[in-house]
Amino acid sequence: MARQGNVDLVEVAPGAQPPVARLMDFGRYKYEQSKKEREAKKHQVNVQLREVRMKPKIDDHDVDFKTRTAAKLLKQGDKVKVTVMFRGREITHPQIGKNLLERITTSLEDVALVEKDAMLEGRHMTIILAPDKKKIAARARAVAAAAAAGNAPVEEEEDEAVTAAALAAPVVSEDDDDDNEEDDGAADALSPLETGEDDDDADDASPDDAVAEGAAAEATTVDAKAEVAEATKGD
Repeated sequence: MARQGNVDLVEVAPGAQPPVARLMDFGRYKYEQSKKEREAKKHQVNVQLREVRMKPKIDDHDVDFKTRTAAKLLKQGDKVKVTVMFRGREITHPQIGKNLLERITTSLEDVALVEKDAMLEGRHMTIILAPDKKKIAARARAVAAAAAAGNAPVEEEEDEAVTAAALAAPVVSEDDDDDNEEDDGAADALSPLETGEDDDDADDASPDDAVAEGAAAEATTVDAKAEVAEATKGD
């Protein structure tokens, strides 16, 4: 029947008893399937979690830059993980990091909502912000209405640096934890006073210890000479 109709015989249910097959134009079927998949991808929103990092001693200008970078990511539909990284003794003042995160959250309240409150994990304090679609859409409508009325509000100009920073923001997962790596780097950067270790361990050795070590070394040398002499006598 397939040959007579110049179509393909396609088995669609091989596990059935008896197996089920259809007469179809298989090439056209594959084309329609791929077309449906492309249409589905167009309407599919791929939400990613992007990270913006900073340190507790960041200055006001950099805080503003990081905030604008996070705002751009949120407007694009991505979630943003804002991370404050503590180094050395900075970890003893976590309130500084919390105040910094609260400041950024307040600045972004017109485009974001807090999905995960500030949490200290190891040497990282993080907060996760999700785009508030209703507020973003309402803001866009207000700007469009003001523009139509000839009274457009002055929007903050997005420079190339913000765009580049948004593109370079790493994609992370909520379970990502680089504390071990950061801790290793922080420990290497600490001074002996911060780590509680003394680099001059040799100076702490007592005179008796030094004498004992010298005697042991001399005994080892004598034993080695005796072994060489014994081997020579044998030859």
